[in-house]
Amino acid sequence: MDTFESTGVANKILIADDDPCVLRAVADRCTRMGFDVETAATGLQVLIKAGQHRPDILVIDVHMPEVDGLSVLTYLSDAAKRSLHVMVVTGNPGQEIAAACHGLDAVCIPKGPAFWNEFEARLIEICPHKAVAIRQSAMPPAEHQVKKLPRVLLVDDDASIKKMFFNRFEKLGVELLYAADATRGFWKARRDQPTVIVADFCMPNGDAEYLLTKLRHTPETKNIPVIVQSGRRLSAVVRQRLGQPICGQPGAARILRKSFDGRELFEALQRFCGFASNLEGESLYQ
Repeated sequence: MDTFESTGVANKILIADDDPCVLRAVADRCTRMGFDVETAATGLQVLIKAGQHRPDILVIDVHMPEVDGLSVLTYLSDAAKRSLHVMVVTGNPGQEIAAACHGLDAVCIPKGPAFWNEFEARLIEICPHKAVAIRQSAMPPAEHQVKKLPRVLLVDDDASIKKMFFNRFEKLGVELLYAADATRGFWKARRDQPTVIVADFCMPNGDAEYLLTKLRHTPETKNIPVIVQSGRRLSAVVRQRLGQPICGQPGAARILRKSFDGRELFEALQRFCGFASNLEGESLYQ
């Protein structure tokens, strides 16, 4: 395929991955490069958005819910394929996947230490007029160069959970925020842009499903990962609803049972916030 001519208009890129961490990282980086970014969390959403938004570039994970990444490429119309540059990303590269990508006129990029170098090199080949912005994308904007602490927003009406949560996480290099119900949690998320939200399932003024819906319908909060906790066991139907995408954005990133051990919650937050683990032999809620 030919490279794009420099028109001064941001090229459209559709990024598809069911892992909210990967999706947000790649989307944020491509936005800094100057691309017009759309995201999808399932293969079916890719097919719908590819028809609606007509992207120039598609970045898609192999393993996707509903329709896998390689099948998506076979289902796209011939017209869409002719005008589309495709990058298939995978955590398990192999000869079979590489051969399938080659047969579909797609580039295969393994997830791993060399991902960003390969990803940027391919984008520069496609859009040479964006080369400077692509190379500079690893540098955050000037206003973000002073390192900020990750922000964790707890949304829970139980004062004892708030106290235990704050007592523990104040030591771990994160900024803690709090809201006592779903409505206030939504407005606080919109204003303060937390790194991740930890929400109780049952709350006043809307439950976790209500909060997720409000967040995903709002541009400022649509990509914020949400961890849902519950003091009682949730049914498979409820868990499925919480995990379903909303408006093309991921549902709950994790669904956990509240416990005094708190190991699962800590490990989930560690993934999103990147703080060091020093939990050995300790309880989260002590």
